[in-house]
Amino acid sequence: MRRWRRDRVLRIRMGALPSPGMQPPNPPRRPVTIELHGDRYVDEYQWLRQRDDAVIAHLEAENAYTAAATAHLTPLQETILSEIRSRVEETDVSAPARKDDFWYGRRTVEGSQYPIYVRWADDPAVNAPGGAPGDEPVDILDQNLLAADAGYCGLGVRMISPDHALLAYSVDHTGNESFQLRFRDLDRGEDLADVVDGTYYGGAWSADGTAFFYTTIDAAHRPFRAWRHRLGSPQSADVLVHEEDDERFWLDVAFSRDQRYALILLASNATSEVLAVDTADPDCRTHSVMGRREGVRYRADHKDGRWLVVTDHDAPNGRLVAFPVDDPAAVVDLIGHDLEVKIAEALPFADHVVVLGRRHGDPMVRVLPDHGDPHDLDFAEPGYSLGRTGNLEYAATRYRFTHESLITPLRVVDADLGSGEQHLVKETPAPNYRPEAYVQRRVWVEVGEVAVPITVAYRGDLELPAPTLLYGYGAYESVLDPWFDPALFSLLDRGVVYAVAHVRGGGEMGRSWHLDGRMAAKANTFTDFIACAEHLIEAGIALPGRLAARGVSAGGLLMGAVTTMRPDLWAAVVAEVPFVDVLNTMADPTIPLTVAEWEEWGNPALAEDYSWMAAYSPYEHTVAADYPAILATAGLDDSRVAYWEPAKWVARLRDVTTGARPILLKTEMGAGHSGPSGRYDAWRAQAFILAFVLDRLIAGPTHPPT
Repeated sequence: MRRWRRDRVLRIRMGALPSPGMQPPNPPRRPVTIELHGDRYVDEYQWLRQRDDAVIAHLEAENAYTAAATAHLTPLQETILSEIRSRVEETDVSAPARKDDFWYGRRTVEGSQYPIYVRWADDPAVNAPGGAPGDEPVDILDQNLLAADAGYCGLGVRMISPDHALLAYSVDHTGNESFQLRFRDLDRGEDLADVVDGTYYGGAWSADGTAFFYTTIDAAHRPFRAWRHRLGSPQSADVLVHEEDDERFWLDVAFSRDQRYALILLASNATSEVLAVDTADPDCRTHSVMGRREGVRYRADHKDGRWLVVTDHDAPNGRLVAFPVDDPAAVVDLIGHDLEVKIAEALPFADHVVVLGRRHGDPMVRVLPDHGDPHDLDFAEPGYSLGRTGNLEYAATRYRFTHESLITPLRVVDADLGSGEQHLVKETPAPNYRPEAYVQRRVWVEVGEVAVPITVAYRGDLELPAPTLLYGYGAYESVLDPWFDPALFSLLDRGVVYAVAHVRGGGEMGRSWHLDGRMAAKANTFTDFIACAEHLIEAGIALPGRLAARGVSAGGLLMGAVTTMRPDLWAAVVAEVPFVDVLNTMADPTIPLTVAEWEEWGNPALAEDYSWMAAYSPYEHTVAADYPAILATAGLDDSRVAYWEPAKWVARLRDVTTGARPILLKTEMGAGHSGPSGRYDAWRAQAFILAFVLDRLIAGPTHPPT
């Protein structure tokens, strides 16, 4: 096979710097002295928290500087955007999912930013062979119409009533994740007069469809109240169902799988509780499924008069137990604790229970029949993502899930719950994509006594070592399983290796993986990522001096930490909405989410917690060094990581860097934590980032090699 040589693109000049006459914004320094446990810090940029006219002007100046500094990349950005679009079937319809006498799905239309949610009537006269609907769907919610001329449009709740007559939906037009809840009559296609403001995610209907449970947030943007709204009544008449006074806890509302109960989910990072309301009697009092015990987490669902509970009580990796609703003492184990297998969630079906978990770093699905032996579903590919989708029918005999990897487009699959046989329902079209041209493999890195997995993808004809982009997260026990991104191939086709480091702090390898990367052990997340980068170089995969890093949110903290710890290792760092002002944020309980986050990061008011946070907090550790090229992003309406964190960090980086590489800040002035809401705007934002990375790694040719 003919090898594609790296020097075909490396011969181009390396990324351009801003022109000599172009100066970055120079915000005034207004020093504030902060003292914590005897240590004194000077924060010159605390004033950026004020969000007044001067701050807005500064952020706009930063955006103008970033636009000018990257103007030479505009042709490459436009090329990448075109490439992304060329790999997406812009007009498409999802796999329909059945519920009672209807099928539900969504469709997209070329040129439209947002999806259109649809349904089909279950009419045997027009349905296609195999049971799927064959006629044209009816639009029930067009997000493009909801967006109108707004720059941002996010959906929170989208839930059909049990009788399929109504749709509850909520909309956010700012990006700050505060939603307005509405109710649509699906026969008439018109909204009811009911309007509920200031809601959050989560919801559940009463059995008769006359009441809806929803959540609201407090001043710290913590969902803390569950309400019951009666259709036809004003919001002022809504009934408070539960208020969570413990500021460590978040509140959510959901249906049980059989829709028998509305479940109020209360969870901190270390403890949880589930309250239940009978949907047939929505006015009844709540009752706790298993109570609340400090340091014990559990999830519950209902099946045939019993609670199915996944709990970590005396079982760090989880175990599945069951007990009658009216006899909580009669607990039986369905799946015991296993050090090699993580049990995360149990989904009841009429005659089966589907158990979701993890084994050896990959997702796992186990089927427990009501009668018969358990069996696991088989997935041959090393490194993949699974998601559950479309399981609307409690009585279904198939479990529907999605499967994808870095090089496998997302597939919708039905697994027969009896035999385990898998049936492909739909593969997401990926025009102009040849999967056989790419390689994905799993690499393991020894770090002390643990082995950290890395998922790596590149073109099969690429000569290694090559420029590499390493992605990471590592927090909240969240997993970073490989997913298919049409934008990725604009990197791979230009000779860049893409790698995902599954570092401690996440949940890829079970509960201990999270515990070994939080609180006092948080530094393991950063040293794991650095070890992964070094291993990629030593293994002849990554080219020294041509290694970039990228992370989002808590992954942005990871970027800040590894930048200050090893500035010499990176050619470029992309830190999206980065949580880099750790000490200042976690010391201020008035900032949204702070108190709820103390069990993940620590509380700097406590001397012990302060000691480990002070050892890595990126803002305080930004000292004189030759820093890599840096692109930080922010959202002005971000309620999770405030815009001022990346703004302060960038200002300090520019103050102390001894090098000449660009340090840039790009703030979305009309969006929040997730960036632009429309798909074309999101693709354009992605093209901007990829062009920045390519510019630093291979100087960004305008077209990939053929």
